[in-house]
Amino acid sequence: MLGLIVSLIVIGLIAGAVARLVVPGRQNLSIPMTILLGIVGSFVGGFLGYLLFGKDAGSGFFQPAGIIGSIIGAIIVLLIWVSVGRRRTARG
Repeated sequence: MLGLIVSLIVIGLIAGAVARLVVPGRQNLSIPMTILLGIVGSFVGGFLGYLLFGKDAGSGFFQPAGIIGSIIGAIIVLLIWVSVGRRRTARG
């Protein structure tokens, strides 16, 4: 269980950092928020993998993706985050 948590944090940090490097512009995210971005991106990537490639009977509907799926999911989540943040500052 501890190994799963540590690997989730490490994969989250890697996926979140790569997503922040790929998405242009400045994102004001701390290191814990970058890790959270990568973890959420991992589940988004797993969900997209489920939608595109079918159900994985062993893992179920929500599943953590591999590193590529985690990065793609983190990029999608970060783009949504930046878009929502831009709207919020434009109105305020």
